[in-house]
Amino acid sequence: MAASLHGKKILITREEHQAKVFSKKVLQFGGIPIEVPLLKISCKDGFYNNQLLRNLQQYKWIFFTSVNGVNCFFELLKTNYVFHDFINYQVAAVGEKTEEALQKHGVSVDFIPSTYNAEMMAKEFLFAYPFAGPVLLVRGNRSRDVLPVEFRKKYITFDTIEVYETTYNYQSSNKLNDLFIDPTIDFITFTSPSTVEAFIDLINSDENLINAKKTVCVCIGTTTEQKANELGFINTIIPNHFTIDEMLNRMMNYIK
Repeated sequence: MAASLHGKKILITREEHQAKVFSKKVLQFGGIPIEVPLLKISCKDGFYNNQLLRNLQQYKWIFFTSVNGVNCFFELLKTNYVFHDFINYQVAAVGEKTEEALQKHGVSVDFIPSTYNAEMMAKEFLFAYPFAGPVLLVRGNRSRDVLPVEFRKKYITFDTIEVYETTYNYQSSNKLNDLFIDPTIDFITFTSPSTVEAFIDLINSDENLINAKKTVCVCIGTTTEQKANELGFINTIIPNHFTIDEMLNRMMNYIK
């Protein structure tokens, strides 16, 4: 018998556009997706960003740690009429989805870590390229400081460019709370530490929070799981490979 989600209700908390992709996959495997986007993503602009974009030639490596970073980076290039031949740069991506986003812009990836998180990215990159630099880190306002901290330790020259902003989607609060008054959700999915933090912020009663924390939480990776555990979720699972597809496989294996 083919793997199936057996009609289980899956709460999808990621940003609206990305939630649609996740929902489609849930439906394909016989689950019931319930979208409650807890985050809003918006690209940023500004004089400092424009200056960095126009002077990319000073960098040897460009680091992308999310699909949002890729999309907003190239959106900024386009809106500011800045054009670069990326053959002249070496590019690092945190995971396969980030790599796929770069490939859509015609950019090939020179480095990708074996495990898709910033800790492994820093460790393996610095082992392979101990004297790399200068580096440009493409980030969002809620990006973790793992790479900057590790680069400073190894005296790697780098700059950061903040190309997108992540904010909580308070318009989803009522819908989210309604789901946990008399809960029927089988799985909550978290695809970043920010989605976990937003969930806690948008829940408006202790009873709803208690009900939510009893639900199985599927976290995309170890960093997200750590945040969920830190904030009191007691039943968390993660896939072996940190992707949406593997989150689905993990749920189906859990059901079996």
